[in-house]
Amino acid sequence: MKLDAVNHFVLRKQHLAPDFRGSDLVQIARDIGGLHATSATTPCLSLLARSAEFRQTDLDRELYQKRSLAKIRCVRKTVYVHPKEFLPVVFGATGRMVERASRRFMEGRGVSAKEYGRISQAILDLLQGREMTASAIRSALGTKVHLSSILYLMCDQGLLLRAKPQGGWKTTTHNYALFADYFPDVDLQELEERQAVRLLVRRYVASFGPVTESDAVWWIGLGKTAVREALDSLQDELANVSVAGLDRRFFLLRSDLPLLESTEAPAGPVVNLLPPLDPYLMGYRERARTIDEAVYGQVFDRSGNATSVILISGRVAGVWDFEQRDRPVVKLFLFSAPPRGVLDRVFVQAQRVGRFMAGEDPQIVECTSMPPLAQRTVGGVMSPLKEC
Repeated sequence: MKLDAVNHFVLRKQHLAPDFRGSDLVQIARDIGGLHATSATTPCLSLLARSAEFRQTDLDRELYQKRSLAKIRCVRKTVYVHPKEFLPVVFGATGRMVERASRRFMEGRGVSAKEYGRISQAILDLLQGREMTASAIRSALGTKVHLSSILYLMCDQGLLLRAKPQGGWKTTTHNYALFADYFPDVDLQELEERQAVRLLVRRYVASFGPVTESDAVWWIGLGKTAVREALDSLQDELANVSVAGLDRRFFLLRSDLPLLESTEAPAGPVVNLLPPLDPYLMGYRERARTIDEAVYGQVFDRSGNATSVILISGRVAGVWDFEQRDRPVVKLFLFSAPPRGVLDRVFVQAQRVGRFMAGEDPQIVECTSMPPLAQRTVGGVMSPLKEC
């Protein structure tokens, strides 16, 4: 298969091709393997890129009113937004890994198991039928222990969930609520771990295929043994494909093979502006399909996290950033000069993102350089053009 056709096939699966953008946010989240939600703005910007008329309140409605979606820490021990019905799968597959890391974090902050037992029960009693921020919980309990680490562990055990933020959609200051109050009909323990891993791996292949085994291991974060066992159990459902110019063994769901084989790259470019940590880039360990090696360090940091990118026909062509000054500013850094018509499309998308972020038309600034993310401090992916 030609690489440009494969990339367009994945753009379609990821709802990033113009004719495959959607309006059903739950279906989009389901199709793209969940919305990365470590950053407060990333889920909204990921949906903006995939929906013709997305508004931030649309996601709030699904998360906190209809409760069809929820935030849960899962693959690679990061927070994602997943559909309600998929919560038992991601919890069953990754819960033990996530809880182990969360418990280590808590113990490293000086909270003993005995203290956790006492305080967690007090929190469960306090939150019956209501939601509160960490600071409000601390005040109500009158405790000086490292409360955030306790709340993280309770979320990772399925006792609490991250509810509506305080102070607007761009903040990560969450309310916390009882998981059972939000989802009384969801049993997070219903799947045995091996079964859950199998379902999660299948969902991954459906969302991102063609993929390699190392892609799947990277995305899920469980290690080769568990992922390979799941892939082996799915052999009857998988088909192997080769991609021109990439010396790897790729596979996808056999049911997707006819669609892949019939996919042709469109005549004109497809332009997207994706936020930091967007699933399209975070879904792969093998990244030659989407980026030239020469500019890898300007897109991914030392941990493999992706910054906000300008995507042209499925490949990274540059980096963008947003900054609120006297007026909103969208900064663009293109690795090479695209044709005038393509640049115009980039500007159109930059205007759209700026209006979404600030509610008014932004100034567009073109940057001439940027320091590699590999040379930046942790968190550089969130503001890649800060020095522009």
